[in-house]
Amino acid sequence: MKNTNIFFMRGLAIILLNCATFSTWGQEARIAAVNSDKILRESLPAKAAQSKLEIEFSKRDHDLQNIAANLKSKSNDIDKKFTGISDAENFRRQKELDTLNTEFQRKQREFREELNQRRNQELAVVLERANKVIKQIAETEKYDLIVQEAVYVNPRIDITDKVLKKLNSDGAK
Repeated sequence: MKNTNIFFMRGLAIILLNCATFSTWGQEARIAAVNSDKILRESLPAKAAQSKLEIEFSKRDHDLQNIAANLKSKSNDIDKKFTGISDAENFRRQKELDTLNTEFQRKQREFREELNQRRNQELAVVLERANKVIKQIAETEKYDLIVQEAVYVNPRIDITDKVLKKLNSDGAK
C-alpha cells in the first residue's frame, strides 16, 4: 500500500511538472530550435572568420607544402640513385631524409594545432554573437525556450534562417 502511494505521488508530480512546463497559466509555451552548425557554415561572420584564418595561415601552409614537395623529391632522388653508392652514403642520405621527415611532421602538427586553436577562438566569437542574436529574438518574440543541437527539429519551429538573417545584417553594419 505504501509503495502504491509513492508511485501515485511520483506520477502526480510528473503530470503537474509537465503541465507547468508546457503551459503557463493557460498559455502554450513558445519553443524554437536553432542549428548552430548551419550558422557556423553559412553566416557572414563565420565566413569572414574563415577568410581571416586562411589569410593568417596561408604562408605557413604554402611553406609546409614546399617542404613536403622537397621531401618527396629527395626521397625520389634516393630511390633513383640507390645503385652505385656506398652503404655509408646511403645511410647518411636516409638519415638526412628521416630528419627532414621528422621536422616536417613536427611543423605540420604545430601548424594544425595552432590553426585549430585559432579556428576555435574565431568560432567562439561567432557563436557568442549568434547567441546574443538568439537571445534578442527570444525576448522580442516572447519565446520560452530555444534549443540548439537537437536530434530532430520540426521545420515549423526552426528559426535558424531568422537568426542567420539578423546575424548577417548585424555583421554588415
